[in-house]
Amino acid sequence: MSTRASSPAGGRIDGTDAALAARAAGGGLRDTLTRYYSLTKPGVLYGNALTAAAGFALASAGHFALWSFVVLCVGSTMVIASACVINNVLDRDIDTVMERTRKRATVTGSVGARGAVAFSIALGVIGMALLVAWTNWWVVGVGVGGFVCYVWLYGMLSKRMSIHGTLVGSVSGAAPIFAGYLAVTGSIDIGAVIAFAIMFLWQMPEFYSIAIYRRDEYARAGVPVITVIKGIPRTIREILAYTVAFVVATLLLPVFGYTGIVYTVVMGALGLYWIWIGVLGLRAADQAAWARRMFRFSMVMILALCVMVAVGPVLP
Repeated sequence: MSTRASSPAGGRIDGTDAALAARAAGGGLRDTLTRYYSLTKPGVLYGNALTAAAGFALASAGHFALWSFVVLCVGSTMVIASACVINNVLDRDIDTVMERTRKRATVTGSVGARGAVAFSIALGVIGMALLVAWTNWWVVGVGVGGFVCYVWLYGMLSKRMSIHGTLVGSVSGAAPIFAGYLAVTGSIDIGAVIAFAIMFLWQMPEFYSIAIYRRDEYARAGVPVITVIKGIPRTIREILAYTVAFVVATLLLPVFGYTGIVYTVVMGALGLYWIWIGVLGLRAADQAAWARRMFRFSMVMILALCVMVAVGPVLP
């Protein structure tokens, strides 16, 4: 289990992990711990933990099993952190080239590769042990599958070799909400499928927007993102298509009775506004500025989604 939301090229949301590492330049224990902490890509980490919690809340429908919830959040967060740390080690060649990542601890050498790998293993073993001991095998399977998908299928292979790397990364990015849901139900139903689809689709316009205003960086790093291979106009059209698909997917939850009218009104209104922003991109004079606006609103959408998915089942 892992997420991309930073995703392709890791930590891509805002580069705060690199900034955190750069500030911890001293030799004391606190700075050392901060540098190791930065390897977990905190912005990515807690974003994924939030979606795992949202999936748990959706399936619980107001009837929380507190211990299961705590174990899911702690265990899955540690597994995601493990994947993010090892991704930092694997991405050193790319991170050296890209402006926002060149100050990461694994790039500057303030944390060595051996120490980072050991840290990743410790996080992964502890996190997975918690999931094995106190959740179910569906959650464990999603955790292992998400980890492998992010670190190997995405990070080592598809991101570097194919324009479709974003699709592969989005599978791992949708794993936390899926695992959160399955931690409650212990089986796959239509709600689990919709939750997975929602998170998968959200990541496409979110990352494609970044790929527009960071296009030159990806080109220099040799990462074959869509804007580098297919161009920005094609990317804008795909952003709009995926945004529409995301909004449709969010509205399937009330169709199948998982949420009510409050959720429908809130997510419907926000979704229509996001689609309208997407339409503006078709004729945007400043495509980079438009892409930044699209990305910023994607953050609004995911926060609103997690809140409404959590409380929607108990609202009218």
